[in-house]
Amino acid sequence: MQPEEIKTLIEGHIPDSKADVAFEGSHLMVTVVSPAFEGLSRLKKQQLVYGALGDKIADGTLHAVQMQTLTPAEAGQ
Repeated sequence: MQPEEIKTLIEGHIPDSKADVAFEGSHLMVTVVSPAFEGLSRLKKQQLVYGALGDKIADGTLHAVQMQTLTPAEAGQ
């Protein structure tokens, strides 16, 4: 799976989001910025991202996901 495919999955699932995706070996590193994260706990933010990637994690396509989830204010935007 290519980074652009993962970016498309996340941005299509989380409203007004911008995702940066990179692989380091077999580890996926994702940074997602979205106003949809406003007022959510860190866990709830991560659950939104996992919701976008759930099928790919379940079928073994993706594993070892490291993520950073930020609101636009937290990202300095």
